[in-house]
Amino acid sequence: MLSLGKKIGNVIMSKLPNIEGKTIIETLRFLCEQNQGKVVFTTSFGIEDQVVTDIICTNNLPVEIVTLDTGRLFEETYKVFNRTIEKYNIHIKTYHPSGDEVGELLEKKGPFSFYQSVENRKECCYIRKVKPLQKALNGKKVWITGLRAEQSENRQTLDPIQWDKGFEIIKYNPLHDWTLESVKQYIKEHHIPYNVLHDKGFVSIGCAPCTRAIQPGENFRAGRWWWEDNSKKECGLHTQGEQ
Repeated sequence: MLSLGKKIGNVIMSKLPNIEGKTIIETLRFLCEQNQGKVVFTTSFGIEDQVVTDIICTNNLPVEIVTLDTGRLFEETYKVFNRTIEKYNIHIKTYHPSGDEVGELLEKKGPFSFYQSVENRKECCYIRKVKPLQKALNGKKVWITGLRAEQSENRQTLDPIQWDKGFEIIKYNPLHDWTLESVKQYIKEHHIPYNVLHDKGFVSIGCAPCTRAIQPGENFRAGRWWWEDNSKKECGLHTQGEQ
């Protein structure tokens, strides 16, 4: 008899489409054909996401592109947002946090409560990122991301395609095995707009109060929530019980 763990694993695997032997473009086309109108890509306009956006747009793939505007992004992020919609002549749907929830958080704990504890920081991330993401993924069947395995310890086990049981959705990570150098090379060769903060030591760019440049030799995620230890450095978007 199969153990409970193996049974659960088999059920999860049955939810995943077989993409073996397919290129990124072939996989995206396949996912779109199998899930018409139900495929979404979430971009934060980081260098990896710009590569995925280019692949989607230059191949006219029917993927809905959305972004989460937390209200605390860098000016440079908004600039690359604007350059992206101009270059590809596309509409990027934007999801925002609840004004009432943000207002209540600021009133109770002030504008920088996230510096005080991991719990406070996760609370802010939940309001500004996770809840808007839940809306963005609602009714979708496939979620495209720009995640790469080498980005952090938590992402070392990243697979090309996974089942996210927290959001109950298929997650496809087309750049899972790309290096940072290969991403940069693609950006250069295809003349893709990117966030100029990447040229100033920012490798992972989120909200302005929670992001800094990294120093030579530092971990890829060292610039995010730098006051916390590395084991806690996720905002909740990609820690929803992936299998």
